[in-house]
Amino acid sequence: MTQQRLTHDDGVAAIYGGCILGGGGGGLIAEGEAKVRDLFERSEGPTLISLDELDDDQTVACVALVGAPSAQDAFLTADQMVEAVELVQQHAGSGLSALMTNENGAATTINGWLQAAALGLPVVDSPANGRAHPTGSMGALSLHARTGYRSVQGFSGGSGTRRFAGTIAGTLSEASDVVRQVSVYAGGLVSVCRNPVEVAYIREHAALGGVSQAIELGKVFLGVEQGQARVDAVVGHLGAERLAEGPVSEVQIVQRGGFDVGLVRIDGVELTFWNEYMTAERGEERLGTFPELLMTLDARTGAPVVTAEIQEQQHVVVIKVGVDRLLLGSTMRDASLLAGIEPIVNKKIIEHQEALWR
Repeated sequence: MTQQRLTHDDGVAAIYGGCILGGGGGGLIAEGEAKVRDLFERSEGPTLISLDELDDDQTVACVALVGAPSAQDAFLTADQMVEAVELVQQHAGSGLSALMTNENGAATTINGWLQAAALGLPVVDSPANGRAHPTGSMGALSLHARTGYRSVQGFSGGSGTRRFAGTIAGTLSEASDVVRQVSVYAGGLVSVCRNPVEVAYIREHAALGGVSQAIELGKVFLGVEQGQARVDAVVGHLGAERLAEGPVSEVQIVQRGGFDVGLVRIDGVELTFWNEYMTAERGEERLGTFPELLMTLDARTGAPVVTAEIQEQQHVVVIKVGVDRLLLGSTMRDASLLAGIEPIVNKKIIEHQEALWR
């Protein structure tokens, strides 16, 4: 596939496939459904292209949602999503050739679709990362390590006195921290367009084919009846391992710095999360570690269950997908970024990394 017109069915599939690949984060299914509905009420949808359709020196910017998925005061409109892209176009002073999403997730695989359709741009089939991740730096194509790179980020979100829009330019980490803090002021969520960069660089660092992967997974999921058949279909398609099944015995969740942080216990397995699931343990045994994909599926319906919505006594299946079966961006091997997980969830991450990539 080099290019295709994205359809409503593609959008729905991207929501469910993206949600599973979100690993507990990446937004809510209801958010994704609203975005698909808005998109196809406004337009016929954008074109999905491979990077091969663009020249190496053309510029692509990344579109993302930043905030805590469980925030009760979050407010974001389609016009605000477009505004964030327009702010970057104005600041950069040169045209963008395409848009890309930062990650896969229920609301994030389709990041940029509405904006691209509104502005006449294509979407590239190369998310910064093929699974969801908590921090902006993890979805920034290792630009934090690129000497002299200056991040440009446009943001928009919130309503009334909590409506914020603007542009920040600076180092990647500092600009991302500012946008994360703005999301808190805006009620919990903002749309962001960030980090314009040339195609040649993206080719070296992004998860090539990640949007198509989510759409394909979503079609597999939706192609069977609700229930265990959907769990089986996901497990078979991804080559996943079942870690646990049973009622949720405990959920702890707090909002901290614009993130959802907490833990879930199911059938003797403890999952920690920082928006996305970070670790899975049974007693002292480590069963899974980010960026491996850890995900919960409703055992009765097969539906993916994100951390912001999981409930005590809900009957779920916990699955794990190894890194060798995922499309991942270059940041997922970066110990300097992954080390930041440890103080948040109070679990060792780095010492488990070497075994993941053998």
